[in-house]
Amino acid sequence: MTPIINVKNLCFGYGSDDILYGVTFSITPGDYVALSGPNGAGKSTLIKVLLGLAGPYRGKIELFGQNRKLFNDWGRIGYLPQQSNNYNPLFPATAREVVRMGLLAGKSFPKIFNAADNERVSVVMKLMGIEKQKNKMVGELSGGQQQKVFLARALASNPSLLVLDEPSSALDPLSRDSFFALLEELNQEHQTTVIMVTHDTPQIGRYAKTLLYLDKKVVFYGGFNDFCQSPDMGGYFGSYSQHLICHQHD
Repeated sequence: MTPIINVKNLCFGYGSDDILYGVTFSITPGDYVALSGPNGAGKSTLIKVLLGLAGPYRGKIELFGQNRKLFNDWGRIGYLPQQSNNYNPLFPATAREVVRMGLLAGKSFPKIFNAADNERVSVVMKLMGIEKQKNKMVGELSGGQQQKVFLARALASNPSLLVLDEPSSALDPLSRDSFFALLEELNQEHQTTVIMVTHDTPQIGRYAKTLLYLDKKVVFYGGFNDFCQSPDMGGYFGSYSQHLICHQHD
């Protein structure tokens, strides 16, 4: 089975300081990976390098079996950056128009929307519970509603890989629960591969299958059972923190 993402000895930095060094891991189709680590660990930087938003880098990156530098099938990847770094509240667009932008990467020139695109946008907005806000300007929406719009945009192209950077930060508890239920459905029933950046380490085992713990290098990569049984991780995290992660997973 060809990995969705294959990374070997990845190094990246600005100037002489490496933010990432010696990063190696491989993600298989249908996996659900929680990317966690302390502040400044390089989590968001890793995502940006993988998706061609930061560079140059040293090492090897393959997306869907192809060298990242040659990869151009970006419609297969849905990406939600951190909202605070991504959105200008004065941008003049409706919620529907923003969601529809998620289809552009999969279109060749000229990039023209058709009836099937409009239907897909309607389906995704209904899935996220924001169909009633479709004609409202995004700047008029609440923070939680805006986040749902951006999530819908990431889902618009029906991606094989969904990359989310702290996606639940602006959601209320009820919306957060429904969102994670949606991700679980996409992952289990549609085999959508998910990578989620999160600081919420004690909670990640409730929904993710695999833990990638990063602190400029890979500290741990594997399943939660392996994490729970690892003396090295007990020594790194402390037995209490290790127990919290394992307990939430159970």
